[in-house]
Amino acid sequence: MKADKATLPRILVLASGSGTNLQALIDASRERDFPGQIIALGCNQPKAFALERAAQAHVETFVVNHKDFGSREEFDAALMAHILRHNPDLIVLAGFMRILTTDFVRAFRGKLVNIHPSLLPLYTGLNTHQRALDAGDRTHGASIHFVTEELDGGPVIAQAEVAVAPEDTAETLAEKVQEKEHLLYPIVVRWFCEGRIQLGREHVLFDGEAVESPMRLPVN
Repeated sequence: MKADKATLPRILVLASGSGTNLQALIDASRERDFPGQIIALGCNQPKAFALERAAQAHVETFVVNHKDFGSREEFDAALMAHILRHNPDLIVLAGFMRILTTDFVRAFRGKLVNIHPSLLPLYTGLNTHQRALDAGDRTHGASIHFVTEELDGGPVIAQAEVAVAPEDTAETLAEKVQEKEHLLYPIVVRWFCEGRIQLGREHVLFDGEAVESPMRLPVN
């Protein structure tokens, strides 16, 4: 029996682009036993296709265009005001291409997760797929982590691996990694909504126990 929707944890997603991870979460949330509800999508790009995906799923949307603000601090303050209005239990960054200020991150500590296209701590920042190829890596992947003040440096919850083939390009590798992202993000969001994962002082807590290394979805 599905829980009363009013009592389910409230999920707010932030995205900047096409919203494929948003779509994966929307699809997962439609499952009968999914323990959370997506209550809003926020975008910093007024023409992001993620907004269309949310509208099709009858998810409320809002836009805070970073170009309308003179500083990161002003943008983050406006974004925070919109988020607080929705009172989410979890904020999911799904291709949200803005570096958040320390004040913003601290305000939502333990409620803010991000997906990054590498096996962290490898390749923080941009161009991760080409960097993995340039390094000759045999495996690559994606990481979901709690967001802290350090860019892409918060405790990693889970990772998904892909094999790097000799013929791979940055584009084909990105496609492989994205497929894994669409599997992994709903799993982690489910864990959060079930109360199974939390941000401890330095580590992820899973069922109350500190996790020394990220949980892994292996190479197919």
